[in-house]
Amino acid sequence: MSPPSWITPAVARLRTANPYVVDGALAALVLFAASLQWIFPDEGEDRLSWQGWLLAAATAVPLVWRRRAPFTTACLVSAATPVMAVYHAPPPDVVYGGLIVLYTMAAQGRVWQRRFMLAGWILGVSLVMQHKEEPLPFEYAFQLLSVVCAYGFGILSRVQRAYTAALVDRARRLERERAADTARATAQERARIARDMHDILAHAVSLMVVQAEAGPVVVRSDPARAEAAFEAIAGAGRDAMAQLRRILGVLKDEQRDGAGGRLPQPGVTALPDLVRQVTESTGLHVELRISGPPRPLPQDTEVAAYRVVQEALTNTVKHAYASSATVALDWLEDELRVVVTDDGRGPSGPGGGHGLIGIRERAAACGGSVRTGRGPDGGFQVVVRLPVADRQAALG
Repeated sequence: MSPPSWITPAVARLRTANPYVVDGALAALVLFAASLQWIFPDEGEDRLSWQGWLLAAATAVPLVWRRRAPFTTACLVSAATPVMAVYHAPPPDVVYGGLIVLYTMAAQGRVWQRRFMLAGWILGVSLVMQHKEEPLPFEYAFQLLSVVCAYGFGILSRVQRAYTAALVDRARRLERERAADTARATAQERARIARDMHDILAHAVSLMVVQAEAGPVVVRSDPARAEAAFEAIAGAGRDAMAQLRRILGVLKDEQRDGAGGRLPQPGVTALPDLVRQVTESTGLHVELRISGPPRPLPQDTEVAAYRVVQEALTNTVKHAYASSATVALDWLEDELRVVVTDDGRGPSGPGGGHGLIGIRERAAACGGSVRTGRGPDGGFQVVVRLPVADRQAALG
């Protein structure tokens, strides 16, 4: 059964209110409750005297400072309560101030303070009850149970506050982790964009440089071939501009149209067009071989396969001085093996340039591996193994 709707806001206002105002009202209520037994005695002429009222006030007034000085307040109330009970026998039916300070100490006090107060009140209640004429067993039980219950409620309040603080700390920690994850994802996305831009520009510029170098040689002897070279330069530039616009669209603010209207990144199905473009633009004879039944790939693997071939052919055009190259796609049971082989001279350095580094990074991002080196018949060979299964789906 849920509490009424007005209780939760009321409790929240009490917790945020001025503690002196709230505790002052509580002290006044305790003083009134402690005075009722003497104002309206059950029998006889046992009316409230001013000495008794002052002792009752001593058990209530210190409650104003119960949250600012809990242990001092508890000591004052604990000292005044038995004096009041002994001065005016029989002792009060309920030690209201004592119950409140016990609750306060259990909720806010240190370990030794809590234990000291609990033991002292149990002992004190037992001794004070001896001043009552023929106390009944249930009266002992009532007084002791009241003390224990007040202490227990204080412990529950302490546990609840600690649990709430832990939840708040956990929420803040999760918020920081989410912010860190967002920043990390943003950095990874920007790194991916940088790799894509590098691949696009390097490929397009390489094709344009090759055609521009060949143009002046044949412009007089073979005008048709020179015209084709310039058309290839223009085509490579247009293709590079289109891909750059698509890549840079990721960096734009797309809040107005949701996920945006970006075109899909090129994948394995675009490799025949890439091979044809390189062959027509550079004169490098590139052959595409496919073995095994093609299967759907994760989006990042699709892009990685395309960019790997693009970068490998760009390196061949720029550095290998090759006359032919082969691109082989082997669809195996659990991976796609991409092999790019040329008949050129290979890289001049032992580790390759930025292009080979980019190939390794792309393959590693998809859970794949790269091997580069001399081909079986000379030249240079790049072997990339990319997993076919989606790693996130496999982990899930």
